[in-house]
Amino acid sequence: MRPRYPVQAPELLASPADPAPIPAPAPDQPDPAPPPATSLPLPPDATSPDIPASRADPAPDQRGPFRADPIRPGDPYELSHGHPIVCLPLGGRASAALLLGGAVVAWDPAVSEVAVGTGYTPAPGLLRAPHVAVGNAPDSPGWVPGAPVLAIEYADVGEDEARLARKIDDLLGAGTRWVWVVRLAAPRHVEVHAPGEPRRRVLPGELLHAPGVLQNPVHVEALHDRAAAQQAVLSNLLQREGHSSLESLRDRALREGRNEGLQQAVRDVCDVLDLALSPEDDASLVEMDGTALAALLERLKRERRWPLP
Repeated sequence: MRPRYPVQAPELLASPADPAPIPAPAPDQPDPAPPPATSLPLPPDATSPDIPASRADPAPDQRGPFRADPIRPGDPYELSHGHPIVCLPLGGRASAALLLGGAVVAWDPAVSEVAVGTGYTPAPGLLRAPHVAVGNAPDSPGWVPGAPVLAIEYADVGEDEARLARKIDDLLGAGTRWVWVVRLAAPRHVEVHAPGEPRRRVLPGELLHAPGVLQNPVHVEALHDRAAAQQAVLSNLLQREGHSSLESLRDRALREGRNEGLQQAVRDVCDVLDLALSPEDDASLVEMDGTALAALLERLKRERRWPLP
């Protein structure tokens, strides 16, 4: 019978032995101070031999007994081949950078599904929650079958490298095409992991690519620096609205404003010259570009009549 997985995994959160009973206080004596609260024991050593760390799917005798379905959203665990792993909170720097990087990829024009901290269950004994997931992030409750197409992890000082390596292996083995690990400790950089490829380091000033997933390349700095992230998000939002850049939007606004001014100038000159514009003639003004409108205005002033077709 498959064991059930309660909120607390016995291997990780086993309670210490019951302390000796506290003797009853003597008459007229104050109650003794309560015993100190016992803190949660630390997670098992990352190099523990009972948690496989290789890329290969472990042999049956190396798999743990736990499954993802009894774990509830909010429980602080992931699973790697049936072995529970405690999920610890991020530090301030990593959590702030995560918000920036998530926004950058979320507003890429090609992205329609993105999530933060979503649990993925590609197999009954696997439950992985990448910091940022792009693709296969449906708007529905519960764990998501399969894996994201792109996963982004943030690693700072004190990162458990063995655990991170297992998480990367689990995601890539489940179908994730890229795992980007944003290293926040100096010197900052991003590690790119892909199935069957050696780990690649991308440095500040260089670009990250996810063809078929992201339309735009991502500057390394945009995944952790506020100013760079702001520029990337702004560019993405403009492209979603049909503008290639902020400069192109400004040029378009200036061009349209100039055209509207020339259209009104033509109407004003016609009014001064007592030339009645037919609805067709007025509608034709909207179809003209700036060059044509300027030429029409000069001809009106020179000939003082509406030009014949």
